This record gives sequence, structure tokens and C-alpha cells, in this order.
Amino acid sequence: MTIQKTSKLKICSSPSEITQVESYVKTIAKKFNISPDVYPNILISLTEAVNNAIIHGNNKDKNKFVKISLEENCDLLVFEISDEGNGFNPEEIADPTAEENIDCCGGRGVHIMKELSDEIDFLDNGRRVKIGFKHRCVG
Repeated sequence: MTIQKTSKLKICSSPSEITQVESYVKTIAKKFNISPDVYPNILISLTEAVNNAIIHGNNKDKNKFVKISLEENCDLLVFEISDEGNGFNPEEIADPTAEENIDCCGGRGVHIMKELSDEIDFLDNGRRVKIGFKHRCVG
């Protein structure tokens, strides 16, 4: 089994910094020749994770950072997103698809990440999330 630590990104906790995620994912997609059917899942999931880290984790504190790193493990790309906040318990997030929660505004990002990824783990009291995607190289 080969594990290769690759590209990292560190951004300050300002919503305007979220645009860097797309460039980061484009670079990863090119480097690993990511299939077009996996690319949007990675982009959406990472954007949600970084957005949550900026807004909920670090409370938009520009003195705090969000870090993204990537490990390639055989045919799995595992992204780790971390923030400097107090964390949260992902088990306490209500299911946004349940009828009683349809009009609520929380939990959708975590739900989207779970649906679009092949693996997801919340670590360090919710301050870190690892999101894995199986990928087929194209070309």
C-alpha cells in the first residue's frame, strides 16, 4: 500500500477565501487525472467542509486558519480539513431530510458531504474531517 502525502492549502477564515478551494481541487484533479464523475463530488464536499470550518469552526476569525491536506492511498483520495475552533459532535446534527427538519437551516453541509463521499470521519471533537473519494483515473 502506497500512501503519498501531497498538496496542502492553508487559508484564513474569511468567506472570501473559499474561492481558493476550487483552484486547489482543479490542481488535484489534473495531477491525479480525476474522472469527471468524481470531480464535482470532491469540489462540493470540500467547499462545504471549508465553509463549515470558516463559519462554524473558526467563527470567521481571520486570525484563525483552515487547513486542507491530501493523502493518496491506492485508489482512494483522502482530504483532511481542519479548523482551530471548539469542535462539535456530528452525531448531534439533525437529519436535514427528516420532515420535521426541512425548514431548519442546519446540517445540510454535513449531509451533503456524507452523501457525496465514499468515506467520512470526524476527528478531534469535530475540528478535523477526513473525506475519502474512490477515484478512477481517466486518459
